[in-house]
Amino acid sequence: MTLDLPPFRPRFPWWGADLQTIANRLRRVPTSLSPHTSERLHFPLPDGTGDTLLASLDRPARSEAGKPLVILIHGLTGAEDSVYLFTLARLLLDRGHRVLRLNLRGAGPSRALCGQHYYAGRSQDFRTLLSVLPDDLARDGLMAVGYSLGGAMLLKYLGEEGSGTPLRAAASVCAPIDLADTCRNMLRPRNRIYHRHILDTMKVEATGEGAVVSAAERSAIFGARTVWDYDHVFIAPRYGFASAEDYYDRCRPTRFMAGIRIPTLVLAALDDPWIPGALYRAYDWACNPSLLPLLPNHGGHVGFHGRDSRQPWSDLAVARFFEHG
Repeated sequence: MTLDLPPFRPRFPWWGADLQTIANRLRRVPTSLSPHTSERLHFPLPDGTGDTLLASLDRPARSEAGKPLVILIHGLTGAEDSVYLFTLARLLLDRGHRVLRLNLRGAGPSRALCGQHYYAGRSQDFRTLLSVLPDDLARDGLMAVGYSLGGAMLLKYLGEEGSGTPLRAAASVCAPIDLADTCRNMLRPRNRIYHRHILDTMKVEATGEGAVVSAAERSAIFGARTVWDYDHVFIAPRYGFASAEDYYDRCRPTRFMAGIRIPTLVLAALDDPWIPGALYRAYDWACNPSLLPLLPNHGGHVGFHGRDSRQPWSDLAVARFFEHG
């Protein structure tokens, strides 16, 4: 499959990988989806925890019969109101799709209703969500897009399910397909500011209202000096892994991607300052015809602010891919 898109070319002033990456925080993006409408949905998880996922269901002002519902999954420390979800949601709504912007377990407004936490390997929550979607939402088919950590979780799920998934097609954007190498890259001196911001936000999120953490876990969380430490002293022991290394190895998408059996766009910038481009260059894409890699040289981490459109280039690529799918 070819998407027949113009090549990505950064636009002024977002030149360079870092400016592409931070543009979502600096540029003004309307957060209203009007004239489209939104409503709050609750998805209680039947796993005995009492946790409930929240999502925003967006309905197009002019719906088109037969258009699949598209589920959008945020990245680490993101939520339904992340800028990159808004921009893609509006594009899809304008094209007649209904959109479900999902908050992972303990993220955003789901935090107050969840004692537990999301992490890169928690694909069972997404599997459960798909199984409890109302028939009126699922009847025209389902598609999904995962960003960054949400993309890693989605790729893991797709590989686990193979042809058994109810999804018709999927896409990941800037997913860390090797968790350990990505974490090591984040610890480089050049990423110090990114790393500090992410770690501080993770700590607040993990201990926010609704989170069930013991005094020992709280101490471990706030004592962690790196994301690796945080995963080693909190996520790994809390969720059944021997160590951060074990968690990263058992949950890395490259363990599962060979099993994907539906059309899946895997989009990433090779200059991403967070995720090494070498991971994408080294993967054997020819081993699985269900995967379509789209790997421009530039774009940063979930950036893709291009010269040809105010719409992020990644949004246009995902929408075009779904049209073909």
